[in-house]
Amino acid sequence: MRKGDTGSEVKDLQRLLGTVGLPLILDGWYGETTEAAVKAFQQRVGLVTDGIAGPKTLQLLRTRDKDPRLLTQAALEKAASRLGVQVAAVMSVNEVESLGQGFLDDGRPVILYERHVMAERLEARGIDPAPWIERYPALINSKRGGYAGGAAEYARLASAKSINQEAALESCSWGQFQIMGYHWKDLGYDSIEAFVDAMQRSENDQLEAFTRFIEADPALLKALKGRKWADFARIYNGSAYKENLYDVKLARAYERHSPQAPEQEAA
Repeated sequence: MRKGDTGSEVKDLQRLLGTVGLPLILDGWYGETTEAAVKAFQQRVGLVTDGIAGPKTLQLLRTRDKDPRLLTQAALEKAASRLGVQVAAVMSVNEVESLGQGFLDDGRPVILYERHVMAERLEARGIDPAPWIERYPALINSKRGGYAGGAAEYARLASAKSINQEAALESCSWGQFQIMGYHWKDLGYDSIEAFVDAMQRSENDQLEAFTRFIEADPALLKALKGRKWADFARIYNGSAYKENLYDVKLARAYERHSPQAPEQEAA
């Protein structure tokens, strides 16, 4: 839920905020007052302070049990300082380009197994993927697809690991920012296993991988610094970014997170 939403779920949110000392009129309208209360709570518990009542915010409102693996505002601010970009820019990418959550309900990192990447990673190891493609086309293929989603992706990964463990781990995108495993060496990890271990520790570690990914690509970093959202979305997502309006979503998110209008800021 976010500013502008209405309904019974918003009223429930307002009621929850009241239980943590942030009383609101229970009108079911997610206006400025409700958004400010959400931000106040997020700041209090160390979550990303974006004013959006997502699963993490709701979880902490209900349970008061902070999960140390969750992404923090402090980590986002540190990443922005390191990259030399505005905090609002990093928060915008976190909102639009990330999956929102870096872990499944069962505690494992979010992954997406890419069968076409598996074919490439086998070939990179001198293994002809053709026989495997013929035998297991749903698992290894020259074309994208075959996704199962959620926890079911781990079943696909397990099958791929039986063919080649390292190639299989490299063929998944990992964590909140969907960083592909095969980038591990360019991002400064000692091995694919070390990269996966980091993805399993926390969302802050997942943000670290994302930060390294931006640092490793001068064009991507330049686009983020200049807030050239179309360029950023194209490099990060590929040419299909237009279909999902990633650049438009990033620009709108930036307007929400920026303390002042973009045209008033120094270039």
